[in-house]
Amino acid sequence: MATTADRLHFTGNDEADRLLVEEPLALLIGFALDQQVPVPKAFSGPLELKRRLGRLDAAEIAGLDPADLEQAFRDKPALHRFPSAMAKRTQELCALVAEEYGGDAARVWEEVTDGPDLEQRLNSLPGFGEMKVRSLAAVLGKRLGVQPPGWESVAADHFCLGDIDSPEMLAEYQSAKRARKAALRAANA
Repeated sequence: MATTADRLHFTGNDEADRLLVEEPLALLIGFALDQQVPVPKAFSGPLELKRRLGRLDAAEIAGLDPADLEQAFRDKPALHRFPSAMAKRTQELCALVAEEYGGDAARVWEEVTDGPDLEQRLNSLPGFGEMKVRSLAAVLGKRLGVQPPGWESVAADHFCLGDIDSPEMLAEYQSAKRARKAALRAANA
């Protein structure tokens, strides 16, 4: 399951985009943070968290005093618009990675047998619902070469983060997302 991309074009920051590929825990944390903030903000979070903590280590983050982790999320600029909730979610995610995968986030997908196994593993991650699971499966399959038998049935079948292969595609994705949200608001009004 070789990596095919050397970065994910999610942030506009080359260092942050590379970290998402180089450190699998960064990718999982980025997905955990990807709610109610723009994609670049969510996926820049892992790099800033790494700067604040010194490194990204699942067991260390899981073992931090929750107040200390929350403070790392709250320091200016805050890592998320809901720093307390996202610090808690990140700590829960890291605890699961530490306990079930020996601290190696890549094992979440590297050891899967097939698409349903991938789906089950991703669904077990704190804060990962169907949309995140499908989007992460698409990123893993389309950008990072993680393609166990049947992965396509788990991956999103619409334009999603897995389709972003350049800064221009990120802008297109964000524009489409804004238009979709505006249409939903208009339909509900």
